[in-house]
Amino acid sequence: MSRIEAEQLRDPEVIFIGRSLRLAIGAEEWLNAANIDYAVQTESIGRSLLFRTERMGAVFYVNAGQAVYCREQLAAAGLGAGVVE
Repeated sequence: MSRIEAEQLRDPEVIFIGRSLRLAIGAEEWLNAANIDYAVQTESIGRSLLFRTERMGAVFYVNAGQAVYCREQLAAAGLGAGVVE
């Protein structure tokens, strides 16, 4: 189990948004170590206030049945800043 294409997830649910490379790598490392199938896509996460440019982030998806577990474990691993409820 590991990173897969988004189309391969049966019922995808967003669990995490990596607003920085450090957060995205941390989430990916945890998901790989936990042997969870996940998809990640680069998506718009808003605009910067100063320059009003579009900000991009790594958005992580898992099957809906694993979403609650993944959120809890990512938060426990110190990655709570990126967890999406």
